[in-house]
Amino acid sequence: MTAPVVETKAPERAATQPPAPARRRGFAVHFAHYKWLYLLLLPGLLYFAIFRYGPMYGVSIAFKDYVPFLGVNGSPWVGTQHFQDFFANPDFPRLLGNTLILAFLNLGIAFPLTIVLALLLNEVRLSILKRTVQTLVYIPHFLSWTIVASLSFLLFALDIGPLFQFVNGLFGTNVDILSDPNWFRPLIVLQEIWKNTGWGTIIFLAALATVDQDQYEAAIIDGAGRFRRVWHITLPGIRSTVIVMLILAIGQMLNTGFEQIYLMTNALNRSVADVFDTYVYFVGITQGAYSYSTAVGLFKSLVGIVLIFGTNWLSKRFNQSGLF
Repeated sequence: MTAPVVETKAPERAATQPPAPARRRGFAVHFAHYKWLYLLLLPGLLYFAIFRYGPMYGVSIAFKDYVPFLGVNGSPWVGTQHFQDFFANPDFPRLLGNTLILAFLNLGIAFPLTIVLALLLNEVRLSILKRTVQTLVYIPHFLSWTIVASLSFLLFALDIGPLFQFVNGLFGTNVDILSDPNWFRPLIVLQEIWKNTGWGTIIFLAALATVDQDQYEAAIIDGAGRFRRVWHITLPGIRSTVIVMLILAIGQMLNTGFEQIYLMTNALNRSVADVFDTYVYFVGITQGAYSYSTAVGLFKSLVGIVLIFGTNWLSKRFNQSGLF
């Protein structure tokens, strides 16, 4: 005798299920919700679109024999001829050497001094004194290079400049500092330090403010002195910021600054003063070699891009934070 077979029915699924929540809103809804933030972003986007990306169309004349009357599209194509002429030019090694020497001097002297000044300001405990010193070191940044060069001419003027008399009296010489090629690079570096070192401390002071204060208290309890606290707590705490700023500084190595170099250049120190920025002006503007000067500027920009990506790769290679 067989047992009766009982038929079982699978439970019926609900006829209607609640719709799954949307994982992502549409762009229109998102834009409507954050419209004021996008509106604040608009001026910055317009600036970069008009003044940064828009002029890139004109870079194409670096590969053409540009004639103003024919326009960018009508000028004949010459390929890499201007780059070949530039690399074969006898001035190229001198320009490259002068630019790199100034870049490494600024990077090796001015950049570390910015960090040192930020560390010193961070150690000042008297609030009034700290704000006063910060204001004083920020002010030179807002002066134009024309004013800085004029002050240099007054201070180092031949026979009457107070710093001219001090330096020559100290070394027992009678050298025209403004015209001597040996003094050109020290003057440029000193101007850069005086003008921009204080302003560069802003980012590092902001990074120093994020360092955990409990670590300092623990170090003080353990008997660590001020120097050891700076070395083992402060510097590691701002290491990522230092690396990012260093990558950006290396990417700008070939941008030595046209205004400063041009104002301090004269016929006697031109052998060490000519850099890529001033060369582009003299060749492109004064001599009308628009395509050739554009090729020089494009070469400088490409080198900057390679330096940024290369430095960022090295930073990642050594397990450090990078720019991207």
